Amino acid sequence: FRSLEKNDTLFNSITGDWTVPTATQHTSGQAESSSDWIGIGGGCIDSGCTVGDSTLIQTGTEQDVDSTGKASYSAWWELVPAPSITITNMTVAPGDHMHASLAEVVPDSNVWTITLTDVTRNESFSQTVPYTSTHATAEWIEETPLEIGTDAGFASLPNLSNPAFTSGTVNGANANLQASEALDLTDSN
Repeated sequence: FRSLEKNDTLFNSITGDWTVPTATQHTSGQAESSSDWIGIGGGCIDSGCTVGDSTLIQTGTEQDVDSTGKASYSAWWELVPAPSITITNMTVAPGDHMHASLAEVVPDSNVWTITLTDVTRNESFSQTVPYTSTHATAEWIEETPLEIGTDAGFASLPNLSNPAFTSGTVNGANANLQASEALDLTDSN
C-alpha cells in the first residue's frame, strides 16, 4: 500500500506495473477478495490523515476465491463514487505482468485516459473519460475491497503471492517508491 502526497504537488498521471498474485483460500468455507490497483485521489491529504480525498480514479486487477476455494481473476476500472466496471475483453491469470496508466489528456482538463495492459497476454484496454479529480494523491495499492450491499464492510483477504509494484511513475517521472515507505494496513482503523 503506497500513497504519495507531496507538498501540494498535483498529479496529472500515474503508471505502475505488478504481477497478478495467486489467490488461495485463507479461511475454509469463506469467500475472500483482493485487488491490486493504481489510482489518483482517495488518499490522505495531510500527514496525520485527518483530511481525506473523496475523489478517486483507478484501474487494476481483482483476485478472489469463492467459499469453496475456487479462485477467479479479472480486470476493472472505477470512477468513485460510481461502481467499478469489469473489463470483459481481458483475460487475467496469476503470474501475468500488468501495466497500468492513468493520464489526463491535457493537464488540468479533468479528461483522463485509463489504460490497462496484460503484457503477458498482449491484451489491452483503454477508455477516455471525463472525471473531476483533486489530483492530490497517487497510489499503488493491494487491498481487500470495501463491499457494498447487505453484508457491507471490508471483504476477507485471501492468501496472496508477492505482488510487488514496480516501475511506478507520476507526472512522467520515476516515483522513487521505497519499500521502507510502504504502509501495511491491518484493519479498518
